[in-house]
Amino acid sequence: MSIPESSLHTLEFDAIRERLAHYTAFSASRELALSLTPATDLAEVRRRQALTAEARLLLEEWPELSIGGARDVRRAAQHAARGGILDGTTLREIAATLQSAALLRQRLSRLDERFPHLIDLGNALPALPQVAEAIEQAIGDDGQVLDSASPTLARLRHEVRVAFNRLHERLQSMIHSSALANALQEPIVTVRNGRYVIPVKASHRREVRGLVHDQSGSGATLYIEPMAVVELNNRWRELQSAEAEEVQRILSTLSEQVGAAASTITSAVNTLAALDLAFALARYAIATRSIAPEIVDWRPDDPPPAEPPLRLTRARHPLLPAETVVPIDLWLGGEFSILLITGPNTGGKTVALKTTGLLALMAQAGMQIPADQPSRLPVFQYIFADIGDEQSIEQSLSTFSSHMANIIRVLQTLAAAQHAPASDEQGLFDERRPAALVLFDELGAGTDPVEGAALARAIIGRLLELGVLAVATTHYAELKAFAYATPGVQNASVEFDVETLAPTYRLSIGLPGRSNALAIAARLGLDPALIEQARSFIDRKEAQVEDLLAGIQRERDAAAAALQRAEELRADAEKHRDRLAAEQQAFAAEREAALAAARQEIEAELREARQQLRRLREEFRSVNISRQWLEEAEKRLAAAAEQAQQAAEKLRQKHAPATPPPPLAERPLQVGDTVHVTSIGLNGDIVAIDEEDNTATVQVGGFRMTVKLSELKRSKEKASDERRYTPPERNVNLPSAPDVSMTFDMRGWRAAEVSDRLDRYLNDAYLAGLHQVRLIHGKGTGALRQVVRDVLATHPLVASFSSGGRDGGDGVTIATLVER
Repeated sequence: MSIPESSLHTLEFDAIRERLAHYTAFSASRELALSLTPATDLAEVRRRQALTAEARLLLEEWPELSIGGARDVRRAAQHAARGGILDGTTLREIAATLQSAALLRQRLSRLDERFPHLIDLGNALPALPQVAEAIEQAIGDDGQVLDSASPTLARLRHEVRVAFNRLHERLQSMIHSSALANALQEPIVTVRNGRYVIPVKASHRREVRGLVHDQSGSGATLYIEPMAVVELNNRWRELQSAEAEEVQRILSTLSEQVGAAASTITSAVNTLAALDLAFALARYAIATRSIAPEIVDWRPDDPPPAEPPLRLTRARHPLLPAETVVPIDLWLGGEFSILLITGPNTGGKTVALKTTGLLALMAQAGMQIPADQPSRLPVFQYIFADIGDEQSIEQSLSTFSSHMANIIRVLQTLAAAQHAPASDEQGLFDERRPAALVLFDELGAGTDPVEGAALARAIIGRLLELGVLAVATTHYAELKAFAYATPGVQNASVEFDVETLAPTYRLSIGLPGRSNALAIAARLGLDPALIEQARSFIDRKEAQVEDLLAGIQRERDAAAAALQRAEELRADAEKHRDRLAAEQQAFAAEREAALAAARQEIEAELREARQQLRRLREEFRSVNISRQWLEEAEKRLAAAAEQAQQAAEKLRQKHAPATPPPPLAERPLQVGDTVHVTSIGLNGDIVAIDEEDNTATVQVGGFRMTVKLSELKRSKEKASDERRYTPPERNVNLPSAPDVSMTFDMRGWRAAEVSDRLDRYLNDAYLAGLHQVRLIHGKGTGALRQVVRDVLATHPLVASFSSGGRDGGDGVTIATLVER
């Protein structure tokens, strides 16, 4: 199934193919462009559109991409396959084509997943490096066989040069000798019949012994090959013949290699042509500011679609000048399937008709369509166009007869297609009726208006029965009312400016056109009396229809103005909405920043309070202290915590959001927290946390225990006094911890791990009686060193600290502990 060639010709698809061919790079792809035809299979159309879209995207990223120096060498390859011998220039073109194929294959193989069709074509390019290399080594850029083509050829050419030099030297010595000075017409050496000769005066013929090869037109000069150089000439000619035979042998060998790979070379040229055609389609789309249409699957038997299957949005006729053409909006399917365009002559009715059909052909050929906004098209199995005056004198057909013959042929073809299931590219039958687009220009014209209008109504009714999409133009007023009253048919018109007497070429769907003949005549200056007399001749019903159309036009213009005003108000409201949203977002960001600052301040005060509590407890472990002093310290800590809570409450009230903020995530357990140990059912205080083992040391009453963090739950109640360890009011001397190393290695630690683990180590070192410890933290960025020294600067057990000096430099810190 294919689109009739007559439709391609009528819709000027030939001109589109000609323009497309200008963007091709060699003759093989030009042939493809000139023979390009629209596909009628949905999958094939979508494949073509996808390939064009990929090629356009690729050219936008690599504008210089092309097929290189490829040539159409298919005929030469077939000639070689039949035993023919190719010349050097042709062989060089074959090598250049194979090199272009290899380079393009390499480039396309590096593409990403956005280019599946181009990658497939690139993989289809064959590789024949042996043939290309053999030709390059034997044939020069000028098409001549190189001396390096074979050792025999190199030797023969050397001998030819030597023989020529000897011959030339001998002849030069003869023409400059005094013995022959009077006999020579001129002291030059020339060639006759491939032999080197000297010009001798006819009167001195006997003075020069040799063979006469030619004479001048006057007979005064004889061209003689002296006997002294005959053997030299013979030797030179023999070597030349041997050289020519060797060159022929080399060309024959290379031609045999090409002939053996003829099918592969032909395949390479075909694939290069397909790629170049895709690039040409992309370049043409860029030049015409075209876009890729949406290809939809639609048939007349399908349920009514939500969107019209054919929608052209601000579409332009590609053969009209882009700077002057007026875009049109046109849709078919859904509420109506037939569009009836009315209006004055030269108003753009036929252009709208041709634009619809031509863009459908282009889309099914894989071409992008000239439009400013996304458009949609189905795949038509039939496209028929009856446009223009095809009157035939030879066949004795009038204009009316010619149009009717075409219309009859179209209706018969569509009727036959209703009962013949179509098959797709894979040969699978589709029981649905085929999709068809019918374009009729001046439907029913060329005969009596009454009969013509009746025929037009009958034809439109048959098109409705067949379920096709159709666009028709007419001048008949009766058809305007018919379109208005018939479901599935819609009026449309091309607008006309009565003031300027010029068409606007704008297509208006939903409103029939007016003839405007009387208005135009009055504007041109016809006597008003004649205008009124003509108006009286018009049938009253027709006059009422024209007046009604004028009223509809005025109402439509008023509605359009109101809609434009509403759009302006909506745009203004959106601007105010966007500004208010931006202000609200800025306020929310400011509020969040204030809350974050408050949280940071609260967290800082709480951290300070916890550090004080930890230092107090560690002092309780490592020095002599009374219970009364500890209780006073805890009271001070509670007062500090209450003060921090009050400050946080003030900040919350100051920056309270309109809606309560989401609750903060519960912080991790820390040293000093009161927890409930689920395994024993008692409360205790955390005195140490080991993040590596995910365990904690908990003081429960008078003993300590190590438990998993997962067994601990934060408790708001302090450990009960009955179960809590109460130190006696007497001095307590704790024994020193055994086996504490003087070196503490922290390399590779995170900064957050340093504070607690270094604190425990210093306590153990102090209890072990160490006077000085060596802390290894490494150099790195210095962040770990800074954290270590910040801890040492505030630790109560550290008297002083310094860099390691020779013992590790800045990567080591020496800390001196207080004396016990």
